[in-house]
Amino acid sequence: MTKTPFFDSQHLIKLAHYKMPYGKYKGYYLSDIPEYYLSWYKQKGFPNNELGKLLQETYELQQNGLENLLKKIRNS
Repeated sequence: MTKTPFFDSQHLIKLAHYKMPYGKYKGYYLSDIPEYYLSWYKQKGFPNNELGKLLQETYELQQNGLENLLKKIRNS
């Protein structure tokens, strides 16, 4: 029996609307931050806080070609 993954729609909405609070991409939606920057964070280590978790999730979505999902949520 295969277990169906649970997706929290409220979390995806939050992720879609979350903006980078500091740095080079301050004010950008996380899904609009270039992949190379998120890759740099992955190599450096994501922060151990909520932002780090959201950056890591955004990175994973980009790696799997799903960042447009967040843009569609944001635009709806």
